Amino acid sequence: MPPIQDMTSAASASREMASEPLGSEPLASEPLRSESLGDAGLLDALQHQVAVFARRAEQTRLGGVGQVRNSMDRAAYLLLNRLDQEGPMGVKALAAGMGIDSSTVTRQVAPLVDTGLVKRTSHPEDGRAVVLQLSARGLARLEEVRSSRRELMAQVTGGWTADERTSFTTLLTRFNGALSARAAGQQPGEGGTDERDAADS
Repeated sequence: MPPIQDMTSAASASREMASEPLGSEPLASEPLRSESLGDAGLLDALQHQVAVFARRAEQTRLGGVGQVRNSMDRAAYLLLNRLDQEGPMGVKALAAGMGIDSSTVTRQVAPLVDTGLVKRTSHPEDGRAVVLQLSARGLARLEEVRSSRRELMAQVTGGWTADERTSFTTLLTRFNGALSARAAGQQPGEGGTDERDAADS
């Protein structure tokens, strides 16, 4: 995290981030305090850290560790994860649950079907309808990638307590939900996309 005294404005923070090489942000020696920064300072610090996180996520892809690192792209992972959590569903239902359009889901799921990770099958209650279902091969592949990414999270947060991990997960989920609501034209807290697996279009 950049030194607190440098976070005086969104513009200066953005300039700092653009000029810093990978790994240059020092870790915070003490927690941020609202009474010392004020609302504007905290918001500047927040936007800067979100920008840094976005760059880090793009550079590392958060793709896990070991041989399967970065072996599955984000869209595929989120689709497989959704089908694992929610069970078989049609393209429209899958698209609605992930906050993306049906054409995007169709495009993203096609290679998963071609490689046997997802299969098309008849709807159990309506034989005329087709649903997407995670195959046994897809489940095994998902578990492999999920385990690798779990290990990455364990390593990155290795010095954190269980409470700190819980708090960070809770707040990040809430933050993602607010971003999703904004993208959908809603006020935060009005519902919207399930941020467990909202995919990019």
